Amino acid sequence: MNILVSNDDGIEAQGIKELVKALSGEASVYVCAPDGQRSASGHGITVSTYITVQEEKFENAEYALSTSGTPADCVKLGMKILADRGVNIDMVFSGINHGGNMGTDVFYSGTVAAAIEGSICGVPSVAVSVDSHGATHFEYAAHLAVEALRKSRGRLSPDIVLNINTPDLPAEEIKGLKLTTLGKREYNEFFSPTDLGNGLTGYRYSGDPVIYEGLPDTLDVMAMQDGYASITPIHRDLTSYDMIDEIRNWRIE
Repeated sequence: MNILVSNDDGIEAQGIKELVKALSGEASVYVCAPDGQRSASGHGITVSTYITVQEEKFENAEYALSTSGTPADCVKLGMKILADRGVNIDMVFSGINHGGNMGTDVFYSGTVAAAIEGSICGVPSVAVSVDSHGATHFEYAAHLAVEALRKSRGRLSPDIVLNINTPDLPAEEIKGLKLTTLGKREYNEFFSPTDLGNGLTGYRYSGDPVIYEGLPDTLDVMAMQDGYASITPIHRDLTSYDMIDEIRNWRIE
């Protein structure tokens, strides 16, 4: 079995090293990841310029590339380059991300975008994240990635992405695993202005996650808040099927 691993934190991030190490005991692992930080890059792909590609040495990987592109670029282009080398990818894993990707975060996440790109390219895909930008505990996330690989093999549709999130805690301190749905991920957010000179003002986005109370524990954001890991199956189809007949009745012509 051939697995392609990517991320949005860059090829030097500790999380991707931990993921590749864990998966290499189960399959042949190939890496195509950004050459630097691409967090919150969403599902953008590069069309207005060239994507540069560089071979890399990467422990526990059969072959590794870094690119100047986005996480989605890395999966799309990585699968093409590997196919040209006679390597057909059976599954895509993205992560392990330094920072959670729950609820509406999935629309911004380069980590989830890489996994969704794998789905678009026709292979089952998994995104894995630890809920801290300063993550240090990857062992449980790596364990769940391996479990997802073992248990989903031959069962996971290419149309579905498994989105895994774990608290940044030692494995023995995590309360367990919950199967969840996407919640609403809100932040006490702000844009910090900075004088850039020449009459220009720059703004940098930041914010702290809202702490929720009284929401169902089946939501990914609540599971994480309560000290559990979560797995959420997500689909790229954003259609609101319930609205189709309603809009038909509006008689927009």
